[in-house]
Amino acid sequence: MFERFTASARDVVRGAPAYANGTGPGTVGEGELLLALLDGKGSPGAEALGALGVRERRASVEHALGEARRRGGLSSADAEALAGLGIDMTEIVSRVEREHGAGALSAASGPAKRRGRSLRGPFAPEAKAVLERSLRVALGRGDKYIGDEHLLLAMVTGPGLAAAVLAEHGVTHADVIRALERPAAAS
Repeated sequence: MFERFTASARDVVRGAPAYANGTGPGTVGEGELLLALLDGKGSPGAEALGALGVRERRASVEHALGEARRRGGLSSADAEALAGLGIDMTEIVSRVEREHGAGALSAASGPAKRRGRSLRGPFAPEAKAVLERSLRVALGRGDKYIGDEHLLLAMVTGPGLAAAVLAEHGVTHADVIRALERPAAAS
């Protein structure tokens, strides 16, 4: 499948492990793929995120991903849903971190970190699912390649952390489709 990836899609996949190691978990998840996609310049997916204002709000996106990591991968929407059931995730995270140290609910203390993984850290199931969905998205659009735009569409197509964080920042699947179609309509 990787041979079908464009240079920009390969850059995302290769860039994501640096974020995984930099933030602690050692495994690549949707958040790391999203951050690597935000690094892109001139590619369809990166330009769509720029047109939607996500690039300017990168710090906020990084913060939202970091908070979700602290909550063991739960998005703000997940935490709000639990709050509706009377479960205060902020209090739970605080208690766990008091007892076991900062970031205890993140995967930072898991086996991948202890084994000292390199920048080629393993891909978590949710990241693998994004990569697999990107192939289905490309095929569904009639494309014979997988570009970073397909990775972006795969992130916002299904439920997951990237889709939740983008939604918190006002970006929906429909917005991404419109942003990706704008350049095609202009040419």
